[in-house]
Amino acid sequence: MEEEHVKSAGNKAAGKAKEAAGKATDDKSLEAKGKYQQAKGKAQEAVGDAKDALD
Repeated sequence: MEEEHVKSAGNKAAGKAKEAAGKATDDKSLEAKGKYQQAKGKAQEAVGDAKDALD
């Protein structure tokens, strides 16, 4: 597994947790940060997939 895939999984999981915590506490800022971190994880996954395709 490429480093990008590991990072993406971590970012997606942490983002999902932040988003859920934000929703539970009605903290819109934390919820937005969670969504951003999930998007970052998805982008990292795409980079990893592209690198895998080149190998």
